[in-house]
Amino acid sequence: MFDRDWEWSELTAFAADPGPEATLGVVSGRRRQGKSFLLDSLARAAGGFYFCAYEATEAESLRRFGEELGQYTGAAGALRFDRWEQGVDALLALGRERPVPVVIDEFPYLARATPSLPSIVQVAYGPRRPERLESRTRLLLCGSSLAFMGGLLSGTSPLRGRASLELIVQPLDFRQAAAFWGIDDPRLALLVHSVVGGTPAYRREFVRDDVPDGIDDFDAWVCRTALSPRSPLYREARYLLADEADLRDRALYHSVFGALAAGNATAGGIAGCLGRTAGDITHPLTVLQDCGLVRREVDAFRRNRSVYRIGEPLIAFDHVISRTKLPLLDRGLAEPVWESSRARFRSAVVGPHFEQICREWVTHFAAPETFGGMPIDVSYGTVADPGARTGHEVDVVVRGAVGQDNGVLLSLGEAKWDQVMGEGHLDRLRHIAALLAARGTDTSAVRLACYSGAGFTDELRKAEARGEVVLVDLRRLYAGE
Repeated sequence: MFDRDWEWSELTAFAADPGPEATLGVVSGRRRQGKSFLLDSLARAAGGFYFCAYEATEAESLRRFGEELGQYTGAAGALRFDRWEQGVDALLALGRERPVPVVIDEFPYLARATPSLPSIVQVAYGPRRPERLESRTRLLLCGSSLAFMGGLLSGTSPLRGRASLELIVQPLDFRQAAAFWGIDDPRLALLVHSVVGGTPAYRREFVRDDVPDGIDDFDAWVCRTALSPRSPLYREARYLLADEADLRDRALYHSVFGALAAGNATAGGIAGCLGRTAGDITHPLTVLQDCGLVRREVDAFRRNRSVYRIGEPLIAFDHVISRTKLPLLDRGLAEPVWESSRARFRSAVVGPHFEQICREWVTHFAAPETFGGMPIDVSYGTVADPGARTGHEVDVVVRGAVGQDNGVLLSLGEAKWDQVMGEGHLDRLRHIAALLAARGTDTSAVRLACYSGAGFTDELRKAEARGEVVLVDLRRLYAGE
């Protein structure tokens, strides 16, 4: 197990809860994040029962469930259940003597075959039902469909209000991912993260511990992994949507990804790219957000304006680099495809990803002293420049708490992956701060910041020494505050 201490502590606390009644928990997260490993380890460590479902009819699932539960209890043969009501009560019976963790993994498969299953669990966990009151079963429902699992406890769902644990197993953050891949060079670490993100399984199961041997090996590594038809990583981005059973028109969702990869970040821009109205793509965007594959970011200065970005690096890589060149890649022509795509990779994949990493650094790793307050809301923003009849994009806008004041504008920042930043970048930020001040925004606490993957000029370093700018390079992103 790697760096899942918090998740493990939450699960073990839930499993060992000494309370007198049966409890329910929901665990979710995209595929290949280590959920099943965690839950199977929990069941083994605490002497609990683990059942992993797969796509099957209700009758077959009940038969398998009875067989495995019979083996767990030491019964003379398989237990037989005609209905899930009987199966759930059998799970509650496991906890009559002590707290027992019980895991049903891939719960959406069971619910797809038996749509009433969430209601069956709801009835079984009725507040005054004797079977629940006399049990200390710690039931954990787990699944990889974020849309389905998120809906289990929301709105009018039967299980709303029944669960005492809701745990989402997230991908590793960019620092954890670098440690997991064993990469010390921050530039190489960010390039690899731009391709595979923080999904642990991509290193072990998908590329079989093939880690780039230094920055000079990165191009060859991409060709032998993400662009090689022999590698499972090659098709993974196309399979991620298949985990979401509720996505009917997958061609439409891939087209939305294609529009986003082409630089269309607004709902109107995406709709125009697809030849549809903005109303037509509202539902697909909402579904993709629920799945965790697209994120919506609200403009820090124009709250009625938002942009959409692909939330999974491998999907962005696939749509920017691989998807339009599949006939060539299928023929094993990874090297010429990559040679012609490297510039686009830097601009359309690494550049936006670097900006997001900078925002994540501010949110999770920057010390309060860095920006003179505790960062709370970190996003992008656009500032109108009436005099020049243009607008300025701000890559990193930080609002936070200073003393008792919340929502204070703490920082305006610009991020450049492949440019050495200098006085010109600082002057642009000064101009933006002046525009905001002219329209009445309080900029008294603002600290200007430059984030660069290529470094800074001596003049900008001197400005940092004078306290005029905060400079964040790759070393600081990966190891500093």
